[in-house]
Amino acid sequence: MQFSTKMYDQLNLLLMFPTDSLMQGLKIHHDADPKLIEAAKSLYELGVISLPDGGYLTDLGLDLIEHAQVIKSALTPSKH
Repeated sequence: MQFSTKMYDQLNLLLMFPTDSLMQGLKIHHDADPKLIEAAKSLYELGVISLPDGGYLTDLGLDLIEHAQVIKSALTPSKH
């Protein structure tokens, strides 16, 4: 199974969340890219983020962002 466009958008949105502090969240404005708005709604419905327009990562969201960061790191060419 491949990542769908929807999954790709969701992963990209997850990677936008700040990870330095659990007290920081993200706000998706109504005039943002429609793909971003839809990704936020989907992640909210899945219980990954706290609000349909962003908010904070839930416990599930914190777990998923760790995995997303590992995938991104593994697929990013290293500069030797």
